[in-house]
Amino acid sequence: MKNSVKIIFHIDLNAFFCSCAIIKEPYLKDKVFAVGGSSTMRRGVISTSNYHARKLGIHSAMNINDALRIYPKLVIVPTDFRLYRKYSNLFFDYLKKYSDLVLPGSIDEAYIDMTEASKTKHPLEIAKEIQDGLYASYGLPSSIGIAPTLFLAKMASDLKKPMGITVIRKKDIVQKLLPLPIKDMFGIGKKTYPKLMELGILTIGDFIKEEHKDKILSLMSESAYLGYIDHILGKSSDVIDPDKYGIPKSISNETTLNYPMDEFDAIFDIIKEQLDQSYKRLLNEEMVCKTVGIRLKDTDFNTINRSYTFNDYTDDFDKIYDQILDLFEKHYDQKPVRLAGVALSQLLLKKDLKIDITLFNYQEFTKREASMYKKENIK
Repeated sequence: MKNSVKIIFHIDLNAFFCSCAIIKEPYLKDKVFAVGGSSTMRRGVISTSNYHARKLGIHSAMNINDALRIYPKLVIVPTDFRLYRKYSNLFFDYLKKYSDLVLPGSIDEAYIDMTEASKTKHPLEIAKEIQDGLYASYGLPSSIGIAPTLFLAKMASDLKKPMGITVIRKKDIVQKLLPLPIKDMFGIGKKTYPKLMELGILTIGDFIKEEHKDKILSLMSESAYLGYIDHILGKSSDVIDPDKYGIPKSISNETTLNYPMDEFDAIFDIIKEQLDQSYKRLLNEEMVCKTVGIRLKDTDFNTINRSYTFNDYTDDFDKIYDQILDLFEKHYDQKPVRLAGVALSQLLLKKDLKIDITLFNYQEFTKREASMYKKENIK
């Protein structure tokens, strides 16, 4: 691979939740198991399954009872977000040893610009070193795609799992990319690819044929269509901006009052305004939070910070609002206030969050929440 073009790695941790479960409980390594649901009640849905289970047809978003019908000895492991975050941080810190240009794709995948490093060492050699290092140091298996653009690198990493290394150069597109089923194209959603197949667009190669353009435009905008074409032909972005999708550690808003206030309702109205702004950003960033807090500063510049941590991540406004109100009621001491604000912290991207459906919460598991938490498990 010539250094006249960018060399982008896409590194994807294989069955990440399952890998973390094995690190914690090594006996699971040779078991058929899945993460999710309730290990005691055997209810809920599967977040992810290990490769032994996948070979039997057990996959993410499957009802656990259905999975147990397929394989009654299936081991169900409960989710452990603290563990996942720990190993996700180790993963990203490890990659930064190789390049400062690292872009998180999600909790368990990253794009990394290896153009500079590849001037002194072959990209395949570096990829093998990273792959072996992640497994030896942390027990994290991975697949790595190498390509001149982010899209092609992502497609490449999906081709060999687990523990694969795949190169897609522009000259490889016809052989390696175009024959793939249209459902395997990154960015094409679960609702879109069946409609494309109904139109006779069965492969990625079919998608780029001029004769199919009008049919495809009946399903998507021309700008989206042209964007996909550029992706497929290797003409899309090769730029990694580490801050592009940076995950904020907290979302907060506060305001200094025009004059000191000591009226409960008036101060809380201002807190409510700050909460509205923070909550809107939480939704725009497609995140959920686990900790909420208030901040008050009195006329002597004494600051009160109080917070509450939920058992689960949430983006439920009423739940957050009620807790902010409770914190204010408990900790406001009737002294005049000159600053008031709120903070939402312990943030997580919705796409990185799996939720268990149990006998006790299924009625609250709305269609919006179902679509928010379901993630097709291709890792």
